[in-house]
Amino acid sequence: MFELTHLRCFVVLAEELHFGRAATRLHMTQPPLSRHIQVLEQAVKVKLFERSSRSVKLTAAGRAFLIEASRIVKMVDRATATAKAAADGLEGLFTLGFTAASGYSCLHWLLGGLQIAVPKVRIVLKEMVSTEQRESLLTGHIDLGLLRPPVPRPEVESIPLLRERFVICSHEGTPQAQRPQRLGDFDSLPVIMYAPDSARYFHDLLNNLFAGAGVQPRYVQHLVQIHSIMMLVAAGHGFALVPESATRLQPRGVTFSVLEDVDPIIELHAAWNRENANPALKVVLQCIGRLVESGLPAVQQVPA
Repeated sequence: MFELTHLRCFVVLAEELHFGRAATRLHMTQPPLSRHIQVLEQAVKVKLFERSSRSVKLTAAGRAFLIEASRIVKMVDRATATAKAAADGLEGLFTLGFTAASGYSCLHWLLGGLQIAVPKVRIVLKEMVSTEQRESLLTGHIDLGLLRPPVPRPEVESIPLLRERFVICSHEGTPQAQRPQRLGDFDSLPVIMYAPDSARYFHDLLNNLFAGAGVQPRYVQHLVQIHSIMMLVAAGHGFALVPESATRLQPRGVTFSVLEDVDPIIELHAAWNRENANPALKVVLQCIGRLVESGLPAVQQVPA
């Protein structure tokens, strides 16, 4: 029975047709090279080379054998390189969880950076709310999550990706004088609010802001997705507060304006389980670190 070493020696000798040059390429002396060729010929029960003191030539059987032997050696070399790249995190599969809102703000920016940094890593996207992402990080169903804080589990680490402000979302037919500008203006106004379960981050954030301002809006609906909230605003059901990055959607029938008395407080984090064994995670985190240092693309500015 022959081994890969015997095939590799055969292919190199077939290319060089000289024992000295072939041995040099294989980093060995001529005697072990001759033994490898002999073992191979005995295993296949065919003479592969015509040897003389002056020349080495392939036999007809050797020429035919070379085609498949070269293919096998190259296939093994490719498989070895692929395995090493996967172990180094440069190839393989990587699952990225994201909220719908992160798609407006930084998902495209992140995917573009990863495509350049790790082009052979296949990124699989999973859209899910932050709560689902936290559970998926713990179970290993995703490798990285783009989610809202907090990240309370000790085994889950995170870094902030961006911080943005709320903007006021109004029906385009609402007269300018009737559009709210500050938190206090929302008292008794119809507001499409975030759901307290599936959109808890935004729900609690706005509740705290309104409570701090002593304001009691009139909530007409509680929804999860920002695009659904803006759809109701466009239909004339009330006002809403959405992240500034959502203005990129440019929905028809809606106008945006600055919330004057609130600083940027909406955070988005990249989170991962420190026990995750996917080699690509380290490379992806390094890429994210470089992207964060270089800065996020500017969010569309809302006129004051």
